[in-house]
Amino acid sequence: MRATFTTPARPFDVTALFPQLGPLARTATRLHPRPGSPTVHDSSVGGPLLWPADEPWPYCEEPHDKHAAPVAHSPDDIRLLRRSLAAAAERLHLDPEAPEGTAEEREARARIKVGSPWFDGPIPLLPVAQLYARDVPFPCPPDADLFQVLWCPFDHEEHAHPRTALFWRSSATVTEVLDGPPEPPVIQSAHYLPEPCLFSPEQVIEYPHPWELSEELRDQLDDMSRWETIDPALYSTYADDPGELYLNNLSTAPGWKTGGWSNWPRTDPVPRPCPECRTEQVPLLTIASWEWDGGSETWIAEEDHANPGPPPLGAQYANFTLIDIIGGYDLQLHVCPDSPDHPHIELMP
Repeated sequence: MRATFTTPARPFDVTALFPQLGPLARTATRLHPRPGSPTVHDSSVGGPLLWPADEPWPYCEEPHDKHAAPVAHSPDDIRLLRRSLAAAAERLHLDPEAPEGTAEEREARARIKVGSPWFDGPIPLLPVAQLYARDVPFPCPPDADLFQVLWCPFDHEEHAHPRTALFWRSSATVTEVLDGPPEPPVIQSAHYLPEPCLFSPEQVIEYPHPWELSEELRDQLDDMSRWETIDPALYSTYADDPGELYLNNLSTAPGWKTGGWSNWPRTDPVPRPCPECRTEQVPLLTIASWEWDGGSETWIAEEDHANPGPPPLGAQYANFTLIDIIGGYDLQLHVCPDSPDHPHIELMP
C-alpha cells in the first residue's frame, strides 16, 4: 500500500486574527514524492510516461554548452553511481566497519568520474512528472485527464534551469504505449535526473506570500500586538519577527505541489500574463528542490516526524527526488486558466 503523508494542522486559524485573508485562501495539493517503482499508470516523478507509441518523442534542437559542466554523464552512469552509493550506505548501516565499496564498485565509480564523451546534436527530453487528474486536481483542457512534464537537462542562455515542455492528453486514447523512449547521451547535471518517486497527494489551505499582500496588511502582520492572543510558546523563535511567523508557517507550503499560491523567497512578485491572451496565469506545478528547509519545519509531515530515521536508500532527507535547481531553488510552472494549451510560464523566484 502506498504511504500517506499528513501535514500537521496549523496551530491556529490565521483568518481569526486577520479576516482579510479569508477570501484569499486557496487549496494546494502537496504531492509528497517518495522513492518507489512507478508504472505508466501512476502519477509520479521521474517514472515512465503513458506516451503513445505513434507519437514522436520530443527533442531539444537548440545548442548545448559543453562548458556548462566540468564533466558530463549519461543517465545510466548516474543511476549506476546512485545504486553503488546506496549499496555502500546499506552496508555501513548494517556494519559500520564494512568497506565503503567493493572492488567492482570502486572501479565503476572511477570510470564514471571521468565522464562520458560530449554529444553535439538534438537532445531527447527527460520525463520529469506525470499527473493523473484522478489523483491530483490541476487545471487541464476539458478532454484531458493526464498531464506530463518533460525537460531538457541543460541550462540555456536565457534560463539558468532546465527548459520544460508540457503535454496534456486523454489517457483513454493511449492504446499502445511507447516502450523504451530515447534518453540523452549526456546531461549537464545529475541533479537534473529525477529519482523515480510516487506521489502521496494531500490537500492543504494556503494564503498569499506576504509580498502579494497589500502594504497595509503586511504592516499588520508585522505588528506583534496583533498576535498577543497566540500562545508565544507555539512559535517562540518568532517573537521578534511575527511576519516571519506568517511567512514560514501560515502562508505557502514548501515542496512539490499543484495549485495554491506562488512562493517568492528571493524576488518580488512579477506579473504573469499569458503570452497568448494576456490573462493572468495561475500556479500549476511547483518542482521543488526540497520538501522543507530550516525555515519551514512545521510543514514536515507527521509521518516523517514519527519516523525520523535515515531516508530510503538512494534518497536524501527532505530531497527524495534528488532534483536540485541551482542549490535549492524551486521551478514554478504557471498556466493560463482560460486555456492550459496556451504557452506556460516558468518562474524561479
